[in-house]
Amino acid sequence: MKFLKTALATTALAIGVSAGSASADEIEVKFGHVGGPGSLFEITANRFAELANERLEGVAEVNVYGSSQLGGDSSMLRRLRLGTLDLSLPSTIMSSEDDRFALFEMPYLIADREHMKKVREEVVKTDLYDAAEERGFKIIGVWENGTRHITNNERPINTPDDLDGIKLRTPSGVWRVEMFNSYGASPSPMSLSEVFVALQTGAMDGQENPLIQTYSSRFHEVQDYLSISGHVYTPAYVTAGASWNRLPEEVRDVLQDVATELEDFALEEGARLDEETLEKMKAEGMQVNEVDTQAFIDASQGIYDQFGSEVDGGQEMIETVSSLRE
Repeated sequence: MKFLKTALATTALAIGVSAGSASADEIEVKFGHVGGPGSLFEITANRFAELANERLEGVAEVNVYGSSQLGGDSSMLRRLRLGTLDLSLPSTIMSSEDDRFALFEMPYLIADREHMKKVREEVVKTDLYDAAEERGFKIIGVWENGTRHITNNERPINTPDDLDGIKLRTPSGVWRVEMFNSYGASPSPMSLSEVFVALQTGAMDGQENPLIQTYSSRFHEVQDYLSISGHVYTPAYVTAGASWNRLPEEVRDVLQDVATELEDFALEEGARLDEETLEKMKAEGMQVNEVDTQAFIDASQGIYDQFGSEVDGGQEMIETVSSLRE
């Protein structure tokens, strides 16, 4: 271990990289995400930095920039490509990079987190890792964004018909827009950092996010109704770009190892936060209802057909994911 740290320190001095709070002889690894205080993104990214920095002390330092400090997801993907950002935590936005990531736009495809563990190993780390590399990115870990539910200020959502005319914010991703269009809503992609004001002013009637993302973004303060739809489960991808191969191999190994180690931690934290956050939102006055899940499933066949026919290998991926439910 002493030899490793000495070798790494020599490499760091040789390339002379320093920034942020890293000391003069340390490499700074910048990790950006859009999650607010208390979000699952913040919890997992901060834990990642803590563990990585313990192993890289004096050699490299991971600094986390949350709450869209470095821009929204689209902006951070551009920075990854340019090499001015080292790591980010995109989710739905990846379906705009490659349609194969829209697998996780298919409603009710993922049964639960145990199912997701299998899909992570059998599908994400094969097909989707390859898709990311074709676009100039390297995924080093699969964490969680979460199971998404609908909030709005118009009415409880029980069936897709109740979404008719609802101005609904979605993340950037054409497939999420297609899905909500098919349900009758009026979806509009928008950066997470802009959503609170849009809901507050009525520019948007509602939004859909995992419970902790909704709560940590304070959307519950400007929304009346929470409908437990569970319409989509979204992973989050610990993603590197052009700067990855400029890092010393030993630093890359530590970052890769820690990102993988935290995959189950992210799922466990997501489950804990779901339970706690739902109770908080009820206590703070949101009107909560369960949707007619079968009605949403029945209304979703069109988006499945479109994905299976239009996306290269799409039908095969759907069948693989379905088979892993057993």
